Amino acid sequence: MKQVRGGVKAWLIGLAVVLVAGLAWWGTAGHKPSRLIVIITPSLDNPFFGQEAAGAEARAHELGYATLKFSHGDDAFKQSELVDTAIARNAAAIILDNAGAEASVAAVQKARSAGIPVLLIDREIAVRGVATAQIVSNNYQGAMQGALALAQAMGGKGPYVELVGKESDTNATVRSRGFHEVLDQYRGLVPIARQSANWSQSEAFTRMQSILQAHPEVKGVIAGNDTMAMGALAALQGAGRSDVLVVGFDGSNDMRDAIRHGQAVATVLQPAWQQARYAVDLADRQLRTGSTGQPEKLIMDCVLITRANAARVADFALQPAG
Repeated sequence: MKQVRGGVKAWLIGLAVVLVAGLAWWGTAGHKPSRLIVIITPSLDNPFFGQEAAGAEARAHELGYATLKFSHGDDAFKQSELVDTAIARNAAAIILDNAGAEASVAAVQKARSAGIPVLLIDREIAVRGVATAQIVSNNYQGAMQGALALAQAMGGKGPYVELVGKESDTNATVRSRGFHEVLDQYRGLVPIARQSANWSQSEAFTRMQSILQAHPEVKGVIAGNDTMAMGALAALQGAGRSDVLVVGFDGSNDMRDAIRHGQAVATVLQPAWQQARYAVDLADRQLRTGSTGQPEKLIMDCVLITRANAARVADFALQPAG
């Protein structure tokens, strides 16, 4: 009888060890998804990032998920902390507009190691095989459209300025290359300044004021995003320089209005709302089936916005004609 009781006791101890080990495994490699999607963008105040966060949140709610929205402010350390928060909250998935192509790899890998799929929107990272998806605008295609609009508006000649985004962001580099793919073919177009304004309206305002003092002959401005384009427009208006032609990139409501009022030539709409919603769709598919069914990198074409179609732009989306 003692042998039986001893055997039962040993069996119970063994079972307890297995259960503890199993629970430990489940909390790491066996991460059990919840119904929470965490949305992290550079800013919630910037219209572009605000709209992509709103688009992701709306779609997640339609699919029955709870959401948390955070902003990393283009700070890779804060981004890492927010990913830790998502892991601690047992997030099902993370939708992320990241804080830098190189600096964000470790944060994405950390979430992946915790069993949480990360779907990137707007900005990509420097490596493949870490994120579940990378959904980005066709920045090169869009930039060429914007550059062609400026070249044509300037009649293929004259001095122009380029305002570049945050240089740690792949988008800034790709857009600049796209601009020059077109502009460099016009011998009459003369680049007189190329400065980074870090995607910032206030920095673009200051840069443009300085450029106007050093190069009053400027006739055109092409900016890597609409926020910088609006900063440049404010500086030009303050100096009474309505003769300078401005092209932006994003498709914001502010640039839409500037185009409609004849203050700017064009912008390039990138589908922020559509990208964010699609990222949530892919996250849902990944969670339900174990696969998105799509390649990791997905590219969406941009649309040139001029006075001909500006009235149809609303919140980074082009409404149907008619």
